[in-house]
Amino acid sequence: MAHSGGLNKEGCHNNRKTGDYHCHRGSAAKPASVAKAISQSAKREFANCVQARAAGAAPVKRGDPGYGRHLDRDGDGVGCE
Repeated sequence: MAHSGGLNKEGCHNNRKTGDYHCHRGSAAKPASVAKAISQSAKREFANCVQARAAGAAPVKRGDPGYGRHLDRDGDGVGCE
C-alpha cells in the first residue's frame, strides 16, 4: 500500500508514528544509510530489526554501530539474525 512521505535516495524513510525505518524501492542500502539510521537515535542503536535490515546492517554484532541488546533475543552477541 502506497502512502505519502519523502523517501531518501535509497527509497527509505522513517515512520513517525511507529519509529520504524523501512524501504519501498529495493534493498540495496549503502553503508552511509546505516549511519544515517543510527544517528537519529539518541542511544546510537537501531530501534528494531526492521530498521537494521532496511539499512543493510543485519545481522548486527555486539560492538558494531547500531547494536543494541534488545536486538539480540538469544544473547549470543548477534542481533537481528
